[in-house]
Amino acid sequence: MRNSESVTFGGSGLDRAAQFRGDAAAIATLWGRDDARVLPIWRGKPLVEDDVAIRLPVGHPVLDGATQAPLFLGMDKDAPIFALNVSGWTPKELDAEAMVQFFDPSEQQHPDLPQGQVFCELRSVMARLTARDAELIATAKSLMDWHRTHRFCSSCGQESAMTMAGWQRDCPSCERKHFPRTDPVVIMLITHGNSVLMGRSPHWPDGMYSLLAGFVEPGETIEAAVRREVFEEAGVQVGAVEYLSSQPWPYPSSLMFGCRGEALTTDITIDPVEIEDALWVTREEMLDMFAGTHPVIKPARLGAIAHFIMQHWLADSLE
Repeated sequence: MRNSESVTFGGSGLDRAAQFRGDAAAIATLWGRDDARVLPIWRGKPLVEDDVAIRLPVGHPVLDGATQAPLFLGMDKDAPIFALNVSGWTPKELDAEAMVQFFDPSEQQHPDLPQGQVFCELRSVMARLTARDAELIATAKSLMDWHRTHRFCSSCGQESAMTMAGWQRDCPSCERKHFPRTDPVVIMLITHGNSVLMGRSPHWPDGMYSLLAGFVEPGETIEAAVRREVFEEAGVQVGAVEYLSSQPWPYPSSLMFGCRGEALTTDITIDPVEIEDALWVTREEMLDMFAGTHPVIKPARLGAIAHFIMQHWLADSLE
């Protein structure tokens, strides 16, 4: 697919400088450089101002709220870039109800930062970030979530320790090494003639529909996962399948494989455990959907690979 890597989080060619990860002295030297910068992440939210990710100098008071060691992300224009989880800071006012919603609209203003620099939901800015900022934030957010949920060794249960500048955890008891997890997910543009199969999950905002998606199972190819997921969720049989594009998706840490499949059947029988609804959407209806004039359906969020693929389908630029 042309322009496949222009998808949000699609990558910016960041030099991840993996050769430094196992060298504690080198990491300390990089951390001590005057041009070293840190991306602070608070409870999964990046620090931004308008559409720009804010990078703080080492030693900034905001970083006092760090709950773990710095993660080394790489070299950005020859300058070391790190990330820190600053969730130890507690705002004076916190909308706990908003923070558990599918989309958290609340923003947090740290007292040691100028007005306008806020921690906000990544979904609200992801499509407007530069490719570099998007890659850095997605990497940091995914790594932090992995450290949060994989503190203990899966072999013996002992608490493990962060090593390799955040890219590994080592068990001090059984000496097993653990590496960041990425979950493979297929998301598919299933077409039949002039129509696309779309569905919605019950926890999504009213009217929001997207392409069907699901996790790849052990021992399964991407193509087989596409066919299985579509049949399980909507009862539609799929024939030919082809790969289109991929997208790292830091919610919490998936790799989305965008595919296109040809439907062999059109009758829909949904699995209510998996999805709330599924329907066929014509090209004309999708044009209305993207224009915001469709009476019922709202498109997938801008920045999501589903939105990216559907836009290219409408523009006949999937090849």
